[in-house]
Amino acid sequence: MNIEQIYTGCLAQGAYYIESQGEAAIIDPLREVKPYINRAKLDDAKVKYIFETHFHADFVSGHLTLSKETGAPIVYGPTAQPSFDAIIAEDHQEFKLGALTIVALHTPGHTMESTTYLLKDRKGKDHAIFTGDTLFLGDVGRPDLAQKAADMTQEELAGTLYDSLRSKIMPLADEVIVYPAHGAGSACGKNMMKETVDTLGSQKAMNYALRANMTREEFIKEVTDGLLPPPQYFPLNVKMNKEGYEDIDAVLKRGTQALSPEAFESAANDTGAVVLDVRHQREFIKGHIPRSIFIGLDGGFAPWVGALIADIEQPILLVTPEGREAEAVTRLSRVGFDKTLGYLEGGFEAWKTSGKDHDTITSVSADTLREAIDKGEKNIFDVRKEGEFQAEHAEDATHTPLDYLNRHLSEFPKYEPFYVHCAGGYRSVIAASILKSRGYHNLIDVAGGFASMKKAGVKTTDHVCPSTLK
Repeated sequence: MNIEQIYTGCLAQGAYYIESQGEAAIIDPLREVKPYINRAKLDDAKVKYIFETHFHADFVSGHLTLSKETGAPIVYGPTAQPSFDAIIAEDHQEFKLGALTIVALHTPGHTMESTTYLLKDRKGKDHAIFTGDTLFLGDVGRPDLAQKAADMTQEELAGTLYDSLRSKIMPLADEVIVYPAHGAGSACGKNMMKETVDTLGSQKAMNYALRANMTREEFIKEVTDGLLPPPQYFPLNVKMNKEGYEDIDAVLKRGTQALSPEAFESAANDTGAVVLDVRHQREFIKGHIPRSIFIGLDGGFAPWVGALIADIEQPILLVTPEGREAEAVTRLSRVGFDKTLGYLEGGFEAWKTSGKDHDTITSVSADTLREAIDKGEKNIFDVRKEGEFQAEHAEDATHTPLDYLNRHLSEFPKYEPFYVHCAGGYRSVIAASILKSRGYHNLIDVAGGFASMKKAGVKTTDHVCPSTLK
């Protein structure tokens, strides 16, 4: 038996490769499928099944391309209704993989087709469960993403999830290994651990949602409490996963077209494309194309694109570090953004050399901010998440979370200078680029963010442990 977790940090997503006696199965593959095909070749194995735990909302699965490339059927759980050929498993249906057996356990609640796959070893003993978004480490899947499709309230879905966990997962032995679809950082849950593998017994002991004496009403209340609105691109990814999508090779070919500064500018004007600059924030601060949006590759790139650009049909033109053009197009396609039209040949330096206009962002140290505060300046805007802000923030700071920045535009001064910061400097530059594209040129970025501000002695509120936050 060979089990490998193929984890993608940017999406906090785990896909799985299982092999036995020359037969392989892939669970929840990402859009680019070559890594899975190449992994099977190393074992001289044939991909026999592609298992999907549910219709994913936070990324576009590679199920269709992988099935096309390998001939392996796609397997969904009960009630799934994809627009393409697939095996719709019955509850407890078994699938043989070499000497192993994979059992489909219907576990609705996160979505109604959600299915956990139980892996039994060659002796028929329960070995592991691949839980998708039904059970995470430290949490369970949010029950508000399938309301429209299921015609159910989030409370009804949460109740269904409670029943699934109690009847299908918690009765399994404590030594069974739990392999979830996501870890900390994913928007599919709210309290996930940074670890990505655990035993069921450990989760029964520490996961709030698996308390043995928990009532259905308590579960519903705790699971639905504090849920933030899901990113706008989630239902669009579900639609792609359910109905199909363009082949990634075509997306890569179109997106990696090299465009001269003149052709790049013309394409932006003709198509209304967003100019997306994916370099490091330090480079963007020093110089960038006017009205371009910064979301750097070396951060939570794909989820922030999904949350802030939102419309997967939006044409995109890229400004990238040299040699990372294909990476940027690939990572955009993982969350359904397939309309990349090309990249700026020669990068930002070619733009500058061509004599075209460019812009910069004013950035100051935390020491400079502290001195400004001491002189009476109070226009400080914190773009971190709700939990971060509640835990501790600069005195008199206004909370304008990056996720919902457009809702807070009226709070920023039109003419007076104001300061923008996050935790370390990545998100504040994203926010600054969006604000500048909206006509706010009086902003000042705080280099190093809240971490540097604390070291510089900026006065903050008393720290509140996140576990005590409501």
